Amino acid sequence: MPVAKPLDLPFDPIERAAEIWAERFGPADAMAAVTSIMRCQQVLLARVDERLAAFGLTFARFELLRLLAFTRHGQLPLGKLGVRLQVHPTSITSAVDRLEAQGFVERRRHPTDARTTLAVITGAGRRTVERATAVLNDEVFVDLGMSTKEAEALYRLLEKVRK
Repeated sequence: MPVAKPLDLPFDPIERAAEIWAERFGPADAMAAVTSIMRCQQVLLARVDERLAAFGLTFARFELLRLLAFTRHGQLPLGKLGVRLQVHPTSITSAVDRLEAQGFVERRRHPTDARTTLAVITGAGRRTVERATAVLNDEVFVDLGMSTKEAEALYRLLEKVRK
């Protein structure tokens, strides 16, 4: 679903929802936190995907390419990709399928374990992820609307939920 442009409201809709929630159901802190995270995720994902579209990537595919580019040999078993990216194996398979169709990744049989398939970043994939990374660093990651200290604190707080 596309993210709507922010409305010029005289109130914060999530804060208002939390007030009503508290009146009807009791404490609303957790509901407000989850809703805030989900709205921020939508805003940030739209911002990132808008920049990545020029490279034919989504954030999920960018993350997979970036992870492969970070590895020593540019390759990982599909199972390890899922664990490291914290996503379901079906999502990894789908992302690798699309990246392979784009010429950014190749599937290879593991040299010592025939049951394991490796995703291997190609030269085109490496060049694309480097250019995409530069754009994200310059246009998205440079300013989240909070200080570096606040971003670090937010990261630490959300780490508890991720783990």
